[in-house]
Amino acid sequence: MSAATWRLVGRSLPGPVALAVWLLVTVPAPLVFFEWTHRWEEDPTVAAAVWWTVGAAPVLAAVAAARWTWRTGRRRAAPALVAAASTSAVFVGTSLAVYRWVIPLTGSAPWRSVLVGSAVLVPCGAAVGHLLARGRLRRKHVPSRRGVVTGAIVAAVGALLAQTTVQLGAEGSTVRYDPVEYGAVGPYVASASQSGDLRLPAAGQYAIFAVGSAPGSPDCRITGADRVVVPATPVTIAPGDYGGDYASYAWVASFDVPASGSYSLSCRTSHPQASYSVGEVPRIRGAVGALIHWPLIAVWLLGAIPGLLIVGDAGRRRGRRRPAPDAVAAV
Repeated sequence: MSAATWRLVGRSLPGPVALAVWLLVTVPAPLVFFEWTHRWEEDPTVAAAVWWTVGAAPVLAAVAAARWTWRTGRRRAAPALVAAASTSAVFVGTSLAVYRWVIPLTGSAPWRSVLVGSAVLVPCGAAVGHLLARGRLRRKHVPSRRGVVTGAIVAAVGALLAQTTVQLGAEGSTVRYDPVEYGAVGPYVASASQSGDLRLPAAGQYAIFAVGSAPGSPDCRITGADRVVVPATPVTIAPGDYGGDYASYAWVASFDVPASGSYSLSCRTSHPQASYSVGEVPRIRGAVGALIHWPLIAVWLLGAIPGLLIVGDAGRRRGRRRPAPDAVAAV
């Protein structure tokens, strides 16, 4: 293929706006929808999330086929169908990879049904997109400030949704949580600012959980028998919904002790009657287990990337269509 053909193929691919919408529909939307429609004790499954991807695939195929037809001016359906199928395979594969390595939710996905459904729906969507675009070939797109404004809004929404997505994804990707309590502070044990006794069975890492509506950013300290203070490291994005019908727990901090033995826990917080307990660290699969410890600004920036791509694309198109200085001087 010539360089001109490759440039044409690149311009025919779905742009940053389509990428942002795809990520919104296939990653945050399933998690947020499940959170709104199910009890807090229930966790989202990978099967429910994957079906959102299958449902969005024909819409993406229609957009890809329409863009190919607009850009190339070709009325033959076969090239548009191939372009749409290839694009859809990349996007669908990316979303499935997210649920495989980044947010591996519990349960098993019906991969055979997913492949069959995609194989049927993607060509149908591509055919519809091609037919709709045949009467509007060579559509002219006039760049405007709306692209920058849209990108800024998408970046802000993406930054906000990134934090929620990481939190819900970590909760859904938790494969083990042992409700063993090694000690606590609270109204039934000791005031949160006072010391509560801990009996830790072994050296290693332990988790501090906020019980119920306790504030999620306490200043907790663990003191050993030798009066050595072990600082607790806060969890940036605290996954919750642990526990049972009696109370919910949110993992707000963790700490390491060098040996087993007796320790004491104190947590300074704005709510003196808040309750905090110490237990085993939840086991979270996938990269989301590391994302909950990232600085919050880094998570926000990660979510803002699709919007920033829209802003950059709008600026590039405006600059490309701006008159050259020599042409302006000649006028």
